[in-house]
Amino acid sequence: MSAETNLAWRYCGSQIKLWRTEAGVDREILAKEAGYGCEYVKSMENGRRKPTIRLLQIADQMCNAGGKLIAAQEFLKPEPHPQRSQEFMALEKDAIAVSSYEPLLVPGLLQAPEYAKELIGASSPPLDDETVEERVAGRLKRQEALKVRTGVMFSFVMFEAALRSQVGGREVMQQQLQHLLSVGELRNVLIQVLPFGRAYGVALNGPIALLETADHERYAYVEGQETSALYAEADKVSQLTRTHDMIRMHALSPEDSAGFIRKVAQAL
Repeated sequence: MSAETNLAWRYCGSQIKLWRTEAGVDREILAKEAGYGCEYVKSMENGRRKPTIRLLQIADQMCNAGGKLIAAQEFLKPEPHPQRSQEFMALEKDAIAVSSYEPLLVPGLLQAPEYAKELIGASSPPLDDETVEERVAGRLKRQEALKVRTGVMFSFVMFEAALRSQVGGREVMQQQLQHLLSVGELRNVLIQVLPFGRAYGVALNGPIALLETADHERYAYVEGQETSALYAEADKVSQLTRTHDMIRMHALSPEDSAGFIRKVAQAL
């Protein structure tokens, strides 16, 4: 749970408590009316749990809040993307060129629905169902750019390990590999595979994403387990671009990559 989310929970919970106290409504009565245990409501009021829409609705009625508590649910909706990647996602929406390299996973823009759900649902610590669904929907909506923004060039390089990771099992991976072949037929999408044995040390260091905006500003984005960094400095962007270019130079051509993906799919 991010600091932003925790703050929203605490603020909404404190508002419930303030309105309840002002209206003279006991916590036990509110809990009974909403169908929750008293300690559960206490946890929501103290920001340890996310206040539910039901509690907001019941509290709004019982405390005569006039819709002010119900309005708080807008601030409790899960973000469609993790906080640390939102700045990059915002830039990506207006980019004229996007390139990326992934050593272990299929890039988000190329993920089939079930593959994305398996990955997001396996987050640690676990995410609640609402957040999983919201993030899967956000990822799929982000993919619409591949077909809608036909003037934007999207280039992807994946290490062979990403194709053999067995995320979600055989059936999910079969769907994912077929999805790659389908998306790879789009004229503005290039998909390349870096096979085992062709990887230099830099290819094992982690993912890289590059983009260029309509104003010809260039950015580089790198991500780890719990951290990420968005670079705009010319020297750093140049360094990561050269690293990406070296990796891409050793990858198979898009045509050979499609054949490689078919062979991996047949071998599953």
